[in-house]
Amino acid sequence: VQRREQVVRGSKGGKSMILSHHQIEDIGAAVIQDFNKFFYCGSAALGDKYVRATPIDQFACDYLGLSVRFARLSVDGSICGLTSYADAEYIIEEMGTVRTRELKQNQILLDSSFLEAGKVKKLCGKRRFTLAHECAHQILFQMESEESQQKCRESYSERRSYSLRDLKSREDWNEWQANALGAALLMPQAEIKRAMWLFAQCRTLISYEGRFSYADKLALSLLCQALGVSKSAAVIRLRQLGYLEERPYAEFVDPLEVWA
Repeated sequence: VQRREQVVRGSKGGKSMILSHHQIEDIGAAVIQDFNKFFYCGSAALGDKYVRATPIDQFACDYLGLSVRFARLSVDGSICGLTSYADAEYIIEEMGTVRTRELKQNQILLDSSFLEAGKVKKLCGKRRFTLAHECAHQILFQMESEESQQKCRESYSERRSYSLRDLKSREDWNEWQANALGAALLMPQAEIKRAMWLFAQCRTLISYEGRFSYADKLALSLLCQALGVSKSAAVIRLRQLGYLEERPYAEFVDPLEVWA
């Protein structure tokens, strides 16, 4: 945890917390590089023949020192994850009953639906991205000045309990940064590059309004399996890194289609 703080704080340089995508990529790459040294003990045994998925659970618990727990966060499933920088309480209403639950400092809560029978495998990619997103919030918070951190922690004590809407809205301004950094942690640029070399021979995938040729669909599926991410998350990341091109559906030609 001490080395992680050094890497994160060394990325700040006293600048504003309004970060560009390039800066976020640099932060993500530096953190993942340090995590790999920590987690794999500096080993590069996999070499360039395999795509290495980020073990995001170990990243959160062992590297960042966060506590990860599961709880029912909302009735409609609209809240997938929460994290806090200070002890707080939130209110959830179920079947007409209002319940108050604790959210501890340096804790991540994930919705219990991720553990439901029959959903664990199906929601694996979504759970991993949610966890990466909440880890990103914690990393970005560590990059703030001590004064900003203290003000943020004090704001949680202004009242005893928060609704889920209130708790989430406190971080709305930072959501895009957490999404971008979460993607960089879960799908590092180096691993994406290796995956595209192994599964797509470095070619650019083409999306025809969400539809792919057989070869591109296969490459995308293999990438998702290797990195443990959902198709939607992978598509966004590939587009951002220049590995996916968008074309109109009218241009789509199925090579397996047989003409009479």
